[in-house]
This record gives sequence, C-alpha cells and structure tokens, in this order.
Amino acid sequence: MTTGVRTAEQLERFRELLLAERREAEERLAEQSEGITAVREARSDTSVDDEHDPDGPTMSQEWSQRTAVLHDVEHELTDVDRALARIDDGTYGVCERCGNRITVARLEARPTATLCIDCARLVR
Repeated sequence: MTTGVRTAEQLERFRELLLAERREAEERLAEQSEGITAVREARSDTSVDDEHDPDGPTMSQEWSQRTAVLHDVEHELTDVDRALARIDDGTYGVCERCGNRITVARLEARPTATLCIDCARLVR
C-alpha cells in the first residue's frame, strides 16, 4: 500500500498540482462571471421576452445554471486554498478525522482530500 506524503519533493509536487488546479478554477470563475454579467444585462433589457422563446433556455434557467457553476468553482477554490494552507502548516496528507496519513494515491486522485479513504467511507 502507498504511504502518506513524507518528502519535501512530494509536497512540492502536490503544491504544483494544487496551483495548477487553482489557475484552471480561476479561469472558469472568470468565464462564469462574464456569463453572469451578460445574463444580468440581458435580463435588464425590458424588450427581451425569453419566457416565450421556444428556441432556447430562458434567462432564468441560464442564470440558475451559471450561478450554480459559479458556486461550485468558488467552493473548489476554497478547497484548494485550504489544501495549500495545510502544505504550509505541515498538516497536508493527514486525515482530519483520525489523524492517520492519507495515501499518496488518494491525494493524487483528489489533491484537496482532508480524509483518508476509510474515514471518507464512514462519512458518506
């Protein structure tokens, strides 16, 4: 079985993974923010009657979808920032529930993991 994060090289590799994930999430956040601005502007246009447009989703649907994605990306950024903070304070790769090491394999699959696989199964 693979052991938990132990070396500075492993920590640096996970920091790089997390920073790349953060950059991608920031790009998606900017994209969704621009989309929400466009929907907001379209909704303020009183001449738009999207509720009766049979060819596409309504502005309300578009707004709901974009805000849901925006919320998910914001949550992802929070998780990444917390993982980076754990690297800085020396607790990265340690299960918050039981205190055991989180395996490298689990962290590779989910770099923001805060629970070992056994505790994650119990929490579900």
